[in-house]
Amino acid sequence: MIEPSPCPELAATTRCERVGGETIEYATIGAVAGDRSVLVFLHEGLGCLAMWRDFPQHMARSLDLPAVVSSRRGYGGSETFATPFTTSFMHDEARQALPALLAHLGIRRAILVGHSDGGSIALLHAATAAQRDGGAAPTIAAVVALAPHLFVEPVCIDSIAAAAAAFPDGRLARALGRYHRDPQLTFRTWSDIWLDPEFLAWNIESEVAQVRCPVLALQGTEDQYGTLRQIERVAELAPDARAVAIPGARHSPHLEQPGRTASEIIAFLGALQQ
Repeated sequence: MIEPSPCPELAATTRCERVGGETIEYATIGAVAGDRSVLVFLHEGLGCLAMWRDFPQHMARSLDLPAVVSSRRGYGGSETFATPFTTSFMHDEARQALPALLAHLGIRRAILVGHSDGGSIALLHAATAAQRDGGAAPTIAAVVALAPHLFVEPVCIDSIAAAAAAFPDGRLARALGRYHRDPQLTFRTWSDIWLDPEFLAWNIESEVAQVRCPVLALQGTEDQYGTLRQIERVAELAPDARAVAIPGARHSPHLEQPGRTASEIIAFLGALQQ
């Protein structure tokens, strides 16, 4: 795991507010309310607002777009978990928690940039948006999915099991302690559901096939949590999707190969703005 340094710019605008009945930590870059597209960053299964480092600022500046970065319930400075995850936890985030945050911030048009579990949540939310018949909900202009999960693979389960075995008093526990209110609870809530035998059947391929906005799916060639088949399926299922492998990167291409990852995203989103 890369241990990122908190970004001072994000820290300066971070606040905690009640959103959809929960206390959620978020930060904004620029004015997010209005008619402009807003970059909305959705973190990984053990991530949070601060663990994006300065990647959101770099994207916002390069694309001249406002952005919002948040920590989901149970992560970072947000409210801790009250109940364990169920197998529908990513669907619940996509259909309930994320819409509540967008509404709270007055975002009308969003570009979702999700990493790992956050990438899956972004795809699920875009699929839900595609099924709506108009209304006041925000338009999803595009999705950038970094190492998303569409289905459960043995390599992912093996990596999570290894992390769970090594977690007590180890390097990962110390690293997560810098970012989460209750790192033990955050880790166990996440790892327990992924290692639950019932979760082996989790699959969102049918939902991804409903996504109608442009999608860029990126993944490191050395990803320890999934094979390139994950992003290949995104490109096969979504009508307007492209998959890009990032050589040498593992599960966090935006931190491990930031230059290549940023250039792919900027080219993709820049073309949409023309």
